[in-house]
Amino acid sequence: MQWQYSRLLVTAPREVGFAIRVSSVYYCSMQEARFTNSTKRSTISPLRNLTAGIMDEQGSTNVFWHAGDVTREDRGKLIGQQGVTLWFTGLSGSGKSTIAVALEKALLARRKLCYRLDGDNVRLGINKNLGFSAADRSENNRRIGEICKLFIDASVIVLSSFISPYTADRQAVRELHDAAGFGFVEVYVDCSLSVAEQRDPKGLYRRARRGEIRNFTGIDDPYEIPVSPDIHLRSDHLSLDDEVRAIIQYLEQHEFIAV
Repeated sequence: MQWQYSRLLVTAPREVGFAIRVSSVYYCSMQEARFTNSTKRSTISPLRNLTAGIMDEQGSTNVFWHAGDVTREDRGKLIGQQGVTLWFTGLSGSGKSTIAVALEKALLARRKLCYRLDGDNVRLGINKNLGFSAADRSENNRRIGEICKLFIDASVIVLSSFISPYTADRQAVRELHDAAGFGFVEVYVDCSLSVAEQRDPKGLYRRARRGEIRNFTGIDDPYEIPVSPDIHLRSDHLSLDDEVRAIIQYLEQHEFIAV
């Protein structure tokens, strides 16, 4: 198996199984990936990091940031809050979207302006041209990270619910926020694979087990567990009210919202 970019020809490692095409560049993806838990980690081909690097390059030339006269602080004073991204990560069926919906309603009751970005919703619009290869997942997260920054610049609290299975991708989004001086809170919605499969609200696990869906996280694609998330929720043990309460308490303690 080989992959080619321009005139450069490289032999793929033995564990690499098949080639995928990203833009005009050919890369290789792992043939098999294992679900990871607290004691067992999977190995992802180093070529995935190369694809992410290509996606992150500045393709447009002769473009310059045009600053305005109204600042983020001005917008924050207008609506009486500051923006922050809450990034919900976890398996499909772990409860990310359910928690985000309940949290949005709870924050609205406190007169806090929020916007919820959901994985499926985004893939029906701005990211509808992306699939579920490792490279496409990386680009999906990068785009969402940039969208989150725009909301924060408008002093809006962003609730982003994405499986985002790879540690490097989540770290890249955090670094985007850090570079801009924006708040980023990683919320790990922890749920065992067995419970997530029992819930299976969209029937996706059943289809993945039958081989009808490929690159499905937890089945034939890995989920890399967050090592030190800002908030860790055991959604297979906690009630929805307890989860929302824990997040609001964190936001208060770190002064993202007033007590």
